[in-house]
Amino acid sequence: MPHTDTLCMACDSPACNFRPLAMQRRPVGDHDLLIDMLYCGVCHSDLHKAANHNSGLGSTQYPCVPGHELAGVCIQVGSKVTKFQIGQQVGVGCLVDSCQQCDACRGGNEQLCSKSVSTYGATDNGSGRAETFPAGRETLGGYTTRMVVDENFGVLIPAEYPLECAGPVMCAGITMYDPLKKAAVGKGSRVGIVGLGGLGQMGIKLAKAMGCDVSVVSRSADKRGYAESCGADTFVVSSEQGQMDAAEGSMDLILNTIPAYHDYCQYNSLLSDTGKQILLGLHKGIGAAMIADRCCCRSKVGMSAIGGVANTQEVINLCAEFDIKPDIKIVPVTELNNVYTTLDEGNKDNLRYVLDIKGSLTKDACENWEEVAPPRLGEFSGGISVCSVLCECCWLFWCCKIC
Repeated sequence: MPHTDTLCMACDSPACNFRPLAMQRRPVGDHDLLIDMLYCGVCHSDLHKAANHNSGLGSTQYPCVPGHELAGVCIQVGSKVTKFQIGQQVGVGCLVDSCQQCDACRGGNEQLCSKSVSTYGATDNGSGRAETFPAGRETLGGYTTRMVVDENFGVLIPAEYPLECAGPVMCAGITMYDPLKKAAVGKGSRVGIVGLGGLGQMGIKLAKAMGCDVSVVSRSADKRGYAESCGADTFVVSSEQGQMDAAEGSMDLILNTIPAYHDYCQYNSLLSDTGKQILLGLHKGIGAAMIADRCCCRSKVGMSAIGGVANTQEVINLCAEFDIKPDIKIVPVTELNNVYTTLDEGNKDNLRYVLDIKGSLTKDACENWEEVAPPRLGEFSGGISVCSVLCECCWLFWCCKIC
């Protein structure tokens, strides 16, 4: 079968200057879906990858096409597909393959599989289910007009759920839902959300739907009104020591969404005796927290990263049931560079930005493309590398920060 032609938004260097680029997807296989892409959310992880922030774990391959918040419509199915039908709304999250045989995969935690394949910036694990065209290149993400994916990594988006809101659920939704579910939160659980951006807003809404009392912790009072509009019960200004003292021991679970490295241990005082803070941002602290959590059963810090396909299906169903929608702004692909600037500066608008793929990434638009200014990106520090994670571990253990 022929390959699938697609238009992508790609960058060719850490400057993250995105332009349209004609590329190809592999032919639709027996177990594959072909998705006509309508929308794709823009995640802070996209910025980290495109800008090569975590080069200590492997340098970004260019051209780079990020995007793991895909939402579109199935327009073709392979001959052996059983889970989807043409015309259904389909999402794709952070993964496009795993071994599907290990304990993690069988338990619905494909993200923990040693052979998991990320939606972009990864290589096929030998199964062929994430193979590219031409073969051997890295996977291309969702800033694209067409997506080919194995049916086991598609997520059925309920027909009544707005497609433009679905993409962020594939990333922000599952990133917040997975640790909430694993902590078995419910009515009366006290959950803290540190950082109120695209992740934080979803955390509030999901935790409230699950019956929790929710506190938001932020550096200033500027976002108090927004936090309350999302459903927060309590707001704590972390720069006000009096408020931090008053909130001591008041939270059973803290989900720390701040994407850049910071002193995350300052929030441990807010935890109850058996509470835990879960780091979600992609910085050296998340690696150290993972090691600390595995080495010390009483560690106050742990980490979480995305979730499996089954839980992703659960969270989109939950969002449909409770009418939970991320606060989004739909933008044309011509605004992508500006979105990266906004994310790099801290996303003060608290929004999830969603690319209008169907309406703006078109052949005519590409043929008449006018150059736009590259994003303004500041200096990045605290990236993930073996050395930085080990140093952070030493700080956690030697300074007794994990207890």
